[in-house]
Amino acid sequence: MTRSLIVRRVLGDGPFAGIGEPVLAVVDDRSRTVAVGGDVGALQWSGSGTADSRWTGHRIGVYDRDSLRCKRLVRSRYPVRSIAVHPTLPLLAVGTGSYDGGYSFEGELLLVHPDSATVVSALPYAREVLDVAWRSETDLRLVLAPCDDWENPDAHEQGHTVVVARADWSSVGARTIGAEELAAPAEPAARSDRGARTRRLLTDLAASAGRQWSPRRRVWAVEGREDGRVLASLDGILAESWLPSGDREWVVEDEEGGRQLVPASDGTSVWVNAERRGHWRGRGWERDAPRIARIAVDTGQVLETLSPGVGGVLVAGGRRVVMRPMGQPGKRSGRLMMFDLEGRVDGAEIGGFDLFNHAFPVRRASRPYVLVGTRADAPHRDKWLVALGGDGTSRRLFPHSWVPQEHHFGGPAVEIGRSLVYAGTVHDGQGLQPGGAYVVRRSLDGEVGWQHRTDHPATALDADEHTVYVAYNSGALTALDADSGSVRWHTELDIDGTPTTALSLAVAPRGHLLIGTVDGRILECSVRQ
Repeated sequence: MTRSLIVRRVLGDGPFAGIGEPVLAVVDDRSRTVAVGGDVGALQWSGSGTADSRWTGHRIGVYDRDSLRCKRLVRSRYPVRSIAVHPTLPLLAVGTGSYDGGYSFEGELLLVHPDSATVVSALPYAREVLDVAWRSETDLRLVLAPCDDWENPDAHEQGHTVVVARADWSSVGARTIGAEELAAPAEPAARSDRGARTRRLLTDLAASAGRQWSPRRRVWAVEGREDGRVLASLDGILAESWLPSGDREWVVEDEEGGRQLVPASDGTSVWVNAERRGHWRGRGWERDAPRIARIAVDTGQVLETLSPGVGGVLVAGGRRVVMRPMGQPGKRSGRLMMFDLEGRVDGAEIGGFDLFNHAFPVRRASRPYVLVGTRADAPHRDKWLVALGGDGTSRRLFPHSWVPQEHHFGGPAVEIGRSLVYAGTVHDGQGLQPGGAYVVRRSLDGEVGWQHRTDHPATALDADEHTVYVAYNSGALTALDADSGSVRWHTELDIDGTPTTALSLAVAPRGHLLIGTVDGRILECSVRQ
């Protein structure tokens, strides 16, 4: 039996949606296209960093100038620095790169073929390309950053200008530009931020097409309601509600945006956990006060805001919501905070938290579950799955890793009957290895029912009675048989033929699948036999 995913409706859609936060744009009158470079962001926040391995959020999009339809969208390993459209060929030269934070300026010269989606990395080694410009059909001018800043305090303000000639740029292969062609003396080279100018350009282009543009990024949480409404938390938005008609009912904005949505026990409100990142202010890094708010589902009114004094992750399950404090400098443990509509009470001391080892959000949880290390001096090691009682007391269930020699990082989970299905990755000193990501079903006594190994970490998962739905940071979505773990179907997620990636996922009460994407859209999907 084969199944397919049908996208029924797209919420939060708009012009240039797949590009995220734009950094530059180039309008080509000859082809009547707009090439845009942007960034949809990283797949981690202060409470979870498990999905960011092998991920890049940098994007290059080619759009029809008149309709603003996306003709092609490709990924870039490095931030986009410059784009130049070839004077006669359907070809983009794209300079990418960044400073690695300690030594090197790394990047690529990408040759993007919009018609075929072929992307060629033409340089012989990683090198940041600050600027690209076609001088003719055969000559391409490049401004390259220095290789590194070793004993060169001016490296961040310098560049090396070269001209590379090819008779036919459409046939240039990977790494075929020689190192000798990149040799040139250093000279002053400005680095400019074109973000504000690009935003104005996209706003004007959208207005010319009779539309409005505003960037949306990273839908971190999505929930369906019995009446068909959809709730979501995303960058810059604490929470929003969409009606079955497709209209947005209300929105609560926030400086950073919501990261978690947890239904309150009254059934008419939700708890929302906002991100609070550190900012450099004057003489050091500071983090704004945490924000956990309870919002009325019908009106969007903020009913109450908690100020726990320290950032944390919400742990769902049971009548009370538990907040687990995040890691604090000099502290290896923190006290759980439990709250409901009657108020807040303190729970037990629990082991330290970090966003890679202890992230373990469980959907459909009958009680709160957390990952806790058994070593006070190293809380990331020898983790156990722990169940929390209504009074905050804890009980160990089983070791997180069922393979004694493997150290596992955390990931999303769902409770099915008297078992848990959860995703994670295996630690390796060389980074995530092939087959190093997994989804496993285990009974509450630790017995492994099945496991499914993959190459990419999961961003989200949920389940109905028969199927476990798993989203991966590669853009894939896989449906696994809940009883056996076998693959029911597998697809690469796209919107009207343009690839995207799911960051959040929920099986709605009416049976359809809700998917929150990295580019700020919400897909309402049905699964058809």
